[in-house]
Amino acid sequence: MERNIKGKSNNLCMIIFTFCLSVRFVEYFLIETDKTAIGENVLHKVVGIILLALALKKTDLTWRDIGFQKNGFVSGILKGLLLGSVCFAVSFGLELAISVLQGNPAHLEIYISSFSLTDSQMKNTDFVFFLLCVLFNIVNVWMEEGVFRGLFLKMLSKTKPFMQSNFIAAFLFGIWHIVMPIRSYVNGEMSFAAMVLMGIGYIILAGIMGIKWGLLYRITGNLWAGLGDHLFNNTIATNMLHVVSQNGADELQIVRIMAAQIISFVIVLMVYYYKNRNGN
Repeated sequence: MERNIKGKSNNLCMIIFTFCLSVRFVEYFLIETDKTAIGENVLHKVVGIILLALALKKTDLTWRDIGFQKNGFVSGILKGLLLGSVCFAVSFGLELAISVLQGNPAHLEIYISSFSLTDSQMKNTDFVFFLLCVLFNIVNVWMEEGVFRGLFLKMLSKTKPFMQSNFIAAFLFGIWHIVMPIRSYVNGEMSFAAMVLMGIGYIILAGIMGIKWGLLYRITGNLWAGLGDHLFNNTIATNMLHVVSQNGADELQIVRIMAAQIISFVIVLMVYYYKNRNGN
C-alpha cells in the first residue's frame, strides 16, 4: 500500500515536470515568444498553471493545501520582497565596487530588458513595459512556486523526509533552467563547452534558490515569502535595475545574482535551523 502511494506521488511529479519542460522547450525553440512584442516566454507558464489546477483536482487538493493560503498573504509577500531587496542591495554594491576596482566606474539605470545570457537588449522605459514585466513575472513565479514548491513538496513529502523532498524538487528546478544555455548553443551564441558550464552553473544556482524557497515554505507554512523573494529576483534585480558602464550593461549580472542568492540562502538556512532547534 505504502509502495503504491509512493509510486503514484513520484510518478505524478515526474509526469507534470516532463510535460511542463516539454512545453517550455517548444516555446523557447519554436514559438520564441520572448522575441515577439510580448518579450517574455510566458505561454508555458500559463500551461503550467492550468496543469497545476488539473493536478490539484485529480489529487483532491486545494490551492490552500499547497501553500496559497489567504492568511499571511500580505506579510509573506512583504517579507520576501524585504529579503530580496536587502540581499540584492549588497550584491549591487559589490558589483559597483568591482567595476570601480577594474577602472570602469558604473552606475545604476532603470529600464526593462529581457534576461539574456549572451547580449544586451533594447532599453524600454515606457510604463507599459514595466507593467507587463510585473504581470508576466507574477504568472512566472505563481507557476514555478506552485509546481516546484507547492505541489512537488506536498506530493514528495508523503513518503520522504522534507529535506530529501526539497532537494529533489530543487534539482528538478535546476534542470528546468538549462533550456536557456541549450538554446544559446543551438543558436550559435555560445560554444558547447560554455553551454555545459553554464548548464551546470544554472543547475547549481537554481538549485540553491529552490532549496531556499522550499525552506521558506517550511518556515512560514505558505508560499508567499518565497514568491515575494522570487518576484523581486525576476523583476527588479534581473529585468528592471541595471548596472551600466562604458563597456555595456550587466557584465557581472550572474555574479550579482549568485552573490545575492548565496547571502539570502545563508540567512534562510540560519532561520530554519534556529526555528528547528527551538521547536518552532
